Amino acid sequence: MAGMQALETNFGAAHFGKAPLGDVRRVRCLVLLAGRMVLRPGQSLPVQVQDKAAYQALLGLVRRPEVTHATVLQTHLDRTCALVRAHARTVLIIHDTTELDLTSHKSLEHLGQIGTGKGKGYECHNSLAIDADTGEILGLANQILHCRPVVPKDEGVAAKRKRETRESLLWIKGCAAVHARCAAQAPAATAHLEVDVFDRGGDTFENLDAEHACGRSYVCRSTHNRRIYVGHDHQATEGLLHDHVRSLPEVGRHLVELPAREAKPAHNGKPAQPAQSARQATVAVSFAAVQLRPPHVKRGKHGNAPLKVWVVRAWEIAAPAGVEPLEWLLLPNVSVQTLAEAQKIVGWYERRWTVEDYHKGQKTGCGVEKPQFTKEERLEPVIALLSVIAVWLLHLRWLSRQEGLKDCPAVEVVPEVYVAVLSASQGQGRRLDMTAAEFFLGLARLGGYDYPRKGRPPGWLVLWRGWGQLQSRVQYALASGHETLPTTEGVPQKDVPP
Repeated sequence: MAGMQALETNFGAAHFGKAPLGDVRRVRCLVLLAGRMVLRPGQSLPVQVQDKAAYQALLGLVRRPEVTHATVLQTHLDRTCALVRAHARTVLIIHDTTELDLTSHKSLEHLGQIGTGKGKGYECHNSLAIDADTGEILGLANQILHCRPVVPKDEGVAAKRKRETRESLLWIKGCAAVHARCAAQAPAATAHLEVDVFDRGGDTFENLDAEHACGRSYVCRSTHNRRIYVGHDHQATEGLLHDHVRSLPEVGRHLVELPAREAKPAHNGKPAQPAQSARQATVAVSFAAVQLRPPHVKRGKHGNAPLKVWVVRAWEIAAPAGVEPLEWLLLPNVSVQTLAEAQKIVGWYERRWTVEDYHKGQKTGCGVEKPQFTKEERLEPVIALLSVIAVWLLHLRWLSRQEGLKDCPAVEVVPEVYVAVLSASQGQGRRLDMTAAEFFLGLARLGGYDYPRKGRPPGWLVLWRGWGQLQSRVQYALASGHETLPTTEGVPQKDVPP
């Protein structure tokens, strides 16, 4: 399976092997370091790269002016967009922003404000490409590290609209970068469709107008009860978006899988959120055609014509006691004429949770906020490197849940030594006849997974912990001579160039 290239050191070649770093030796160094680091995500950088020479090579690499956030990411971004364009069906480009908190890094002087302005760090705007039908992660399609500037408290609307450092522009810039990179690839198949997916942060008239102007498809969760015209054919009936769609009768019901949610404290003016367990929600659906009217006060750069869209409402029926019922008010510009098409839109937005897991993979799984560099230009290439490894963590979870793995031999998915060591670690003796499903379940159990108690498939966190445990045991087995490999592929190399 192609996705499991990440379990071997050709991970580095696939994701960084053509990076425009100006020198073949620097590219080779990056490839070898990435191959090592993917084996130990979440550890400190010296532990990830394993020895002093390799660590010094990493420090030397990020000091080079050619080695930037953009140049490190470029090969992976191009690879992702090539996969997007080669896809025969619908691909979702999920855009979202997360804060990278670097407040404790006192020597970094040129970071932006985060939170209420007391902390400092980056607004990291990610664009993640996934298969709309299967949820397979194709890769990171774009990433912007944004430093939020200090602006006057009395900044007027006109001054803010002209300022190019506005955070609201991240959505437009992210979409433009992804689609420009995709357009540079081979022509797409006839049935191919790329759909931008935004949460409520992307619900600005400026962003939606830009999508229409460029002919792109999107689904956006509505946050504003906008002025609308009802229907696409005329402008006789006026109303408010949320009020109108909530007045419509349901046209059908279906099930939506809601992931577990951690408790969140009150933050940046938002109320605290209690923890919630994963559940299956029954949701009713309604939809209508509307035209979004431009706001009276122009806060961004956009036209004055109404935008013809559809609105789809999905709301939970009989939510559990003490749980806030789900309600999504979605704005697609893709035609919604039937219940099946409305349910498809809801399914597309349901995939948006993937990017939340990706953010957790960046921070908890790969420790993207931990490296102790003293200059931003040295930290940013490492953020790029760790962000690609976070994609692998997410893909590992997706692969572990595929039905086809039930009968697939594990040795066709991972190197033989990993299967042998894992089976021995479980007290089964040295087995090479494990299925891939058995391998991933064993990997999760090494990471602390308790299937009978939880009753749901393992997440990336326990798989990552299990992978770290297994990697240490594999290294011991190879070093002690209990296991061997026919080639050195799959084992970190020692010849890291200076």
